[in-house]
Amino acid sequence: MDELLFYALGSVVLVSVVSLIGVLTLSLNRSFLNKSLVYIVAFAAGALLGDALIHLLPEAVEELGFSLEVSLALIGGFVLMFIVEKVIHWRHCHHSEEEHKDHAHVQPFVWVNLLGDAVHNFIDGIIIGAAYVVSIPAGIATTLAVIFHEIPQEIGDFGVLIHGGFSVRHALAMNLLTATTAIAGALLVFVIGSHVESFSLWLLPFAAGSFLYIAGSDLIPELHREVDWRKSVGQLVFFLLGIYAMILLLGLE
Repeated sequence: MDELLFYALGSVVLVSVVSLIGVLTLSLNRSFLNKSLVYIVAFAAGALLGDALIHLLPEAVEELGFSLEVSLALIGGFVLMFIVEKVIHWRHCHHSEEEHKDHAHVQPFVWVNLLGDAVHNFIDGIIIGAAYVVSIPAGIATTLAVIFHEIPQEIGDFGVLIHGGFSVRHALAMNLLTATTAIAGALLVFVIGSHVESFSLWLLPFAAGSFLYIAGSDLIPELHREVDWRKSVGQLVFFLLGIYAMILLLGLE
């Protein structure tokens, strides 16, 4: 268990460091960044779908069977992410007029964004911790899926913080701070998991549901914004590569 905790904490720290990606965007050409992001998003969508359907759900079904409870846990992860995003979007729209005012002061929507990001990262930590409890390959696959999802998300969050009135240094610090909630999520799994039988196993279909929501609701719609057939083919290639990466990780088991 100590070894699994080491792997889990190392993974969530790695995911947290990804929040630093925001500062790297300052040194990139905006055109190059935009061209790269569409392929990163495509890879992330494939990786999330692959992790959910190749690693997390099969692991849960193997141990628990494909019962009604497993299906409800899968739906529960989907519904929770829907609720979290619905609340964040509602608050964002509620303060939308603030976005167009003077940015000399930090706008309210920035704090809403930070809170939502902290909750999202906390859930990521729980998902990564639960995957490692089941097996190291499942943990690695989940970590990679989360990382590739976090890259475009953190770049977007960094832009929101700057737009809302934060300095570059402050935005970077706050992004990193909210990212560390993933560590708390992973620790919670190991604390509760040692007292509740099969706790981590039941989290796997829940995690699969949340990954399916993120891929299907957030990432894939972004890919459909691109209409150029050459770029669309490139997106498809990276989407399939994301799935293939999850298949390759099966070889570690």
